[in-house]
Amino acid sequence: GFGYLFAQNNYRLLTEQSKIKWIGKKFLGAHWGWVKFRSGSIEFDGNKIISGNFEVDMNTIENEDLKEKEYRDKLIRHLKSDDFFSVAKFPTAKFVITHSTPIKNAKTGEPNYAITGKMTIKGITQTISFPATINVQGNKIQGKATLEIDRTKFDVRYGSGSFFDNLGDNVIYDNFTLELDLYFEK
Repeated sequence: GFGYLFAQNNYRLLTEQSKIKWIGKKFLGAHWGWVKFRSGSIEFDGNKIISGNFEVDMNTIENEDLKEKEYRDKLIRHLKSDDFFSVAKFPTAKFVITHSTPIKNAKTGEPNYAITGKMTIKGITQTISFPATINVQGNKIQGKATLEIDRTKFDVRYGSGSFFDNLGDNVIYDNFTLELDLYFEK
């Protein structure tokens, strides 16, 4: 069939260049920082993404907004603890693309793919969907996406108003944001 006209193209994620910015909001402000990919790849058939696999190294969580090292270290220890991501037990988070649809007539620089996949955090897998901007240039791809993740679906309940009463100003919002800046090469 015509499928043979378009070679299947596999691109690997450049883990050093690619970034994940995390943003966690609470009643009185927010914290943000970075976490790094361990590996990743994406496969195209023509202009259709047919698969993608990503692994995040949860031990690389860093904080950027707190200026004092003591507070930064304390926050990171807390995020790695069983209150949040249980990193000793679950050192890797994963995302597998299960479905993608090109967004018709997308303007340049705006999301041009709808991505659906399985996100695994703390050993719990949930289906999530989000728009992404994928820019293919020869043997390179740049991708951008912003994901809103409900942490309680992955049993990260600490400080959640959905599960605990009387938190007052200490409520940490259930949704956290991931801003992805991805670079791939053939």
